Amino acid sequence: MEPVGDGFIAIDLLGRRRTAAVDWMLAEEALDDLGLTYLADPHELRLDDGSWLRVRISEVSPHAICVKKDDWGDMTASQIYYSVSFPVTEDRLRPLSH
Repeated sequence: MEPVGDGFIAIDLLGRRRTAAVDWMLAEEALDDLGLTYLADPHELRLDDGSWLRVRISEVSPHAICVKKDDWGDMTASQIYYSVSFPVTEDRLRPLSH
């Protein structure tokens, strides 16, 4: 959580703001409600050529987010990893739209 004035902004593990400035309890509840499942969901990564690639998040740290090309669990597929700067922006890494 990030203190702002008399309130706090809830920030997820990807560095994205999830609330406006609210009291501590509301910010904490927002993060509790969010949980961690969004990290397991498929995402899309914008590549340097502007195209989008389906990826899965493999590691998150305060320095970078590591994603890998989604191989749908194929153990024989080549592992292709990308590093994304922290915090991530929606124009670089976004949840896969259905």
